[in-house]
Amino acid sequence: MPNDDNSESQGKWDARKQDKDRKTEPGIHLNDLFSKDNWKKYHFSLWYFLMMIVILFVINNFISTPQHPQQAIEYNVFKLMIEEGDIRRVEIQDRELIGYTLTSEQISRLQQDGFGDQQRITSYSTYRLDDPSLVPLLDQKGVEYYAVPPQEPGLIATLFSWLFPLIILVVFWRFLFARMNKSGQGVMAFGQNKAKIVAEGDTGVRFSDVAGVDESKYELEEVVDFLKLPERYVEIGGKIPKGLLLVGPPGTGKTLLARAVAGEAGVPFFRMSGADFVEMFVGVGAARVRDLFRQAREKSPCIIFIDEIDAIGKTRGAGIGGNDEREQTLNQLLVEMDGFDARAGVIIIGATNRPEILDPALLRPGRFDRQVLIPKPDLSGREHILKIHARQVKMDPKIDLRKVAQATAGLAGADLANIINEAALLAVRDKRKKVNQSDLSEAIEKTFAGLQRKNRVMNVKERERIANHETGHALTAYFTEGSDPVTKISIIPRGIGALGYTLQLPTEDRFIMSQTELLSLVDVLMGGRAAEELIYSEVSTGAANDISRASDLVRRMITEFGMSEKFRNISLPSGNAQDQMLGFPQRGMREYSEATQQYIDDETSNIVNSRYQLVLERLKEHKPLLEQIAALLLEQEVIDGEEFKHLIESHLSEKVES
Repeated sequence: MPNDDNSESQGKWDARKQDKDRKTEPGIHLNDLFSKDNWKKYHFSLWYFLMMIVILFVINNFISTPQHPQQAIEYNVFKLMIEEGDIRRVEIQDRELIGYTLTSEQISRLQQDGFGDQQRITSYSTYRLDDPSLVPLLDQKGVEYYAVPPQEPGLIATLFSWLFPLIILVVFWRFLFARMNKSGQGVMAFGQNKAKIVAEGDTGVRFSDVAGVDESKYELEEVVDFLKLPERYVEIGGKIPKGLLLVGPPGTGKTLLARAVAGEAGVPFFRMSGADFVEMFVGVGAARVRDLFRQAREKSPCIIFIDEIDAIGKTRGAGIGGNDEREQTLNQLLVEMDGFDARAGVIIIGATNRPEILDPALLRPGRFDRQVLIPKPDLSGREHILKIHARQVKMDPKIDLRKVAQATAGLAGADLANIINEAALLAVRDKRKKVNQSDLSEAIEKTFAGLQRKNRVMNVKERERIANHETGHALTAYFTEGSDPVTKISIIPRGIGALGYTLQLPTEDRFIMSQTELLSLVDVLMGGRAAEELIYSEVSTGAANDISRASDLVRRMITEFGMSEKFRNISLPSGNAQDQMLGFPQRGMREYSEATQQYIDDETSNIVNSRYQLVLERLKEHKPLLEQIAALLLEQEVIDGEEFKHLIESHLSEKVES
């Protein structure tokens, strides 16, 4: 019975010996050569092609190298050497001439003597010209000459001329397609959607970061609750809205609210613009819609946010011609939204500031079931928004954001954020560590009136006229019932065309205006021109913008607000109602007669002229006060609201005492 330990030791020894023999034996074993691990060492590389090209170049140059050294000379020198007998034999090629200093017999004799003697064979080359005198010269000098047919390219050169462009083309396309597949946004990937996917909880926005739209947040909190606890709604049999449409003016925070919903729910967030669906290729938009919803189903529960959805959601068939690609994209979107399972956990949120142009099929129940209005913030909302944006800025403790909110009536959240940022930039420009109240006031004026242009030089007469013009606005605002109080008067140019301005800021939010308040706006607008006529007995072009705004306001009072005597409580639209609803510009069409148009023109003229005469008479009563304030404005360039009010009260008290 053999010993198992000895046999096992003998087997290990034989294996080690075979390995040693294999390492020491020269050559390559076939098993090693064709092994999988060995072939992994050799892979395709662009350097192989480059090395092959270099080798082909070397071979081609070696084959095409002439046997004898040639010296390039000019054609006239070549002929001179023939005349002097230096060239005894000429080889005529297709494009050049080669001259040898020895005849063919002498060259044969040298070649027979030995290879080293070939160094004595010298040749000259020159470019061949169309010269009829060359052959007679060769015959005259007894020079041997013969013609050589054009050389056909060799096999290597032919293969090289075909293979090299083909190799370059293949390598280029391989590189291009590799980059396309890597990025996913190339020509062959046009059917893929361009949605920016934000991971769970990474939006960085919560409901606490959104202010001024409390009612809208309440609507969206229900969506968050469904995404967190969908079983509560399934158990009772309720269905969450498939889609929510955020509607509001630009800058009110529609995108911010959508991000806050995703942040609160902690679900993936697909963000895409409506314009990203449609491109130059037909069918791309529909393909991207399908791909977007396919990915959303895979990652449910999630949120799809389509910003500016009116880019693809316009009413089909509106206008002349139409856009088939956009309509195909809209049709695919309608199909996908209608086929969605309400329990799939995918919520679609759209945002637009033009809901009137959206297709009715997009707004029906089952698609965008709920429209959430995102209005401009009120006074309290503006104050809360300012506090949120002021968290990241070092502010002076004495700053009163309530005053800033009162002075920014009608502004959206984006405007308020810009005001805080402009104030911070002003503080840095003045080399201060914190933002103060004056920085915020300057930022508000910059938002309403534009950037100061102190370097703009005006002559004395123009400055005087502008001072009287702005004082006329301010005095008219003070003595007109229903007008907003004057906050500042300035003759410092701002913006593009404003040579001066009178700043009026409302003390509270107003959502409707009475006829008296509208006429007070007309009076204030006409106050500048009335002051110019009162002081200079003529008018200037400085009131062009005031006249335009006053005329437009009075015309709207007659045609839209029904505030005329003849057409009281009657609306007179000045364009096609359907075009206006769809957002198309007015084409000069009207829905009333020429006589009605004549009445509108006459009534507009009568109201504007009557209000102008009223303002002119009112300023005549206070002409000394007008001249006093204008002189002070010329001296100081800026008068704030408190100082302006004190000047008027002092003047009136002196007038009463006298």
